[in-house]
Amino acid sequence: MSTLTRPKTQFAVLIVLGLSHFLNDLMQSLIPAVYPIIKESYALDFVQIGIITFTFQIAGSILQPVVGAVTDKRPAPYSPVVGMMFTLSGLVCLARAHDYTQILISVALIGIGSSIFHPEATRMARYASGGRQGLAQGIFQVGGQAGGALGPLLAALVIVPKGQGSLTWFAVVALLAMGLLTWTGRQHHQNIKQLAARRASAGAAPSPFPPSKVALAMFVLIFLMFTKNAYGESFRSFYTFYLIEHFGLSVTASQMMLFVFLFSAAAGALIGGIVGDKIGRYRVIWISVLGPLPLTLMLPYVDLFWTGVLSVAINLIMASAFASIMIYAMDLMPNRVGLVGGLFYGLNFGLGGVAAAILGVMADTYGLSTVYRICALLPLAGLMAWFLPRLDTRGS
Repeated sequence: MSTLTRPKTQFAVLIVLGLSHFLNDLMQSLIPAVYPIIKESYALDFVQIGIITFTFQIAGSILQPVVGAVTDKRPAPYSPVVGMMFTLSGLVCLARAHDYTQILISVALIGIGSSIFHPEATRMARYASGGRQGLAQGIFQVGGQAGGALGPLLAALVIVPKGQGSLTWFAVVALLAMGLLTWTGRQHHQNIKQLAARRASAGAAPSPFPPSKVALAMFVLIFLMFTKNAYGESFRSFYTFYLIEHFGLSVTASQMMLFVFLFSAAAGALIGGIVGDKIGRYRVIWISVLGPLPLTLMLPYVDLFWTGVLSVAINLIMASAFASIMIYAMDLMPNRVGLVGGLFYGLNFGLGGVAAAILGVMADTYGLSTVYRICALLPLAGLMAWFLPRLDTRGS
């Protein structure tokens, strides 16, 4: 596409999408943030905690590729609003849950809400990018990561002192998100019509590689996603327990540490997207997946101060991977944006859920310190990036 015909970057749409993603992931992050509360209230073990995460993330992954594939053929600008309705219902149910089964049903509803939200919201960000895909996905991601980081902080300030029932207060967050997504739905509807007109004149963009090479590349990207998520899940689900057990921190102090750790992911997501526009996704994937290895190897053996420093540095680098991996996959399959977005967000949930269940068993059997020593080797998976085809995605 020439410079003259390239559409402008729609910053207002991207910012509102980032804010919607912020609100969506804030509500999601309240689930692991309340683990210490429900573990004590319902006498749960680590396996049961892992199963809660597994239920939430599997529910959040199953529908996403299906929703993405359907909206590739029939765009649904207002489907994220429907997803937010599921999230609202799950949040209210979780606040009123009285047993383990009700907790599982509640987190499943929140997961289904995310599975409907992400595919079309990802497409919205791509269509509003004006060709600056890394920046667009970076803004979208920074919203989600910041929301995910704020959940533990709100849990420490609101939910820990007020109790499980205070989750109901966050229903207003879902209602605000529904209003924002209604506005972006109208803007997205206009972008869809404009894109259809451009494709009618220029034709559909083919994949730059044969199907066999695309399949190999997708396998590598999915494998890298799994190893990255497995390491990240060791923090999202068990970091607070590790800090309490290893350093004797209070629940509130450990939640503050988790907030700092997760907030660094927001900066990493934005930096990774912008840098990917400059140097290409291929290089960012190498750096973000393999780069943290020296830090992860050091982490299990340092004191509290350096645990905080290394945790932030590791997450800052690793978080830059997701946008680049997903954009790389979209450029491999340019006519299946919804499917790719749904697949990778779904995998981001589903693979994290599988990892959480496995790590829960390992934590009960061998202890949390051993879990972190084993997980320290996961960045070695970054060597698999060698098998990715060279694809110049700068500015695409």
